[in-house]
Amino acid sequence: MFKGLITNNVAEKVLDLFDDMKIEPDQFNLSTLFNACAVLNNNRAMKTGKELLAKMPENYRNNNITSTSAIDMLMKFGDVESAERIFRSIKAKDANIYGALMNGYNLNGESWKCFKILKK
Repeated sequence: MFKGLITNNVAEKVLDLFDDMKIEPDQFNLSTLFNACAVLNNNRAMKTGKELLAKMPENYRNNNITSTSAIDMLMKFGDVESAERIFRSIKAKDANIYGALMNGYNLNGESWKCFKILKK
């Protein structure tokens, strides 16, 4: 349901529903919630996204889908340092993780960092 709301440009409803449901998000819900926060990119989304990230269990950080969504969200918030911290903590990085990081660098005017990533 959350994904459908994001697709239909009502990401704010995702946060409303999440608040109303009072559930602990799993790694799948977290990915969708991070995406909703990234789409909204407003004060509420930043607060919610960072709170969810702070509460996220360590073992979820090794789920590449969840981590990619978190990196994308943080980069859209302009929080490059936090996104890089998550990137460094991921043991098995895939192309999507690298893509999220490089796209974020471009969004934040730090395209030169893409070359550093490619060298490694």
